[in-house]
Amino acid sequence: MQLPLTDIAEKLQAKKFFIATAESCTGGWIAQEVTAIPGSSAWFDCGFVTYSNASKQRALGVSTDTLEKYGAVSAEVVAQMAEGALKNSGAHLSVATSGIAGPDGGSEEKPVGTVWFAWAEQSKPVRTKKYCFEGDRESVRKQAVSVALEGILQNLSD
Repeated sequence: MQLPLTDIAEKLQAKKFFIATAESCTGGWIAQEVTAIPGSSAWFDCGFVTYSNASKQRALGVSTDTLEKYGAVSAEVVAQMAEGALKNSGAHLSVATSGIAGPDGGSEEKPVGTVWFAWAEQSKPVRTKKYCFEGDRESVRKQAVSVALEGILQNLSD
């Protein structure tokens, strides 16, 4: 997996920014990738792995109404996850993921491979995006990590 980790690290350090992750389907994999870089404590604040809806509510402040109306795999939920990660950390930028990695759990509306992303930065609107990945569970999760990191880099380059 070719990830833009060095570029992310350099841009975060140049801006004196910290990031936080709010992960569901990626299960902490984004945080693992960024903390694999020596010196990441200079720009990585924390990661939230909120797999259950209850943990999304408790740790990140996702509302019950939003979960009931849109479901955990939605733009609305990942936006609240990303905002909650900023609120509950010392980060300037956050990324959130929620999806259906499979092999079960998909539906016609949200098939296996559906992953929603959100990137939040202090004083800017939250960006959300949906992807539908192909492959097995590991492949879906790996692709999601890559997209999440590319999105962080894009946010830092804007």
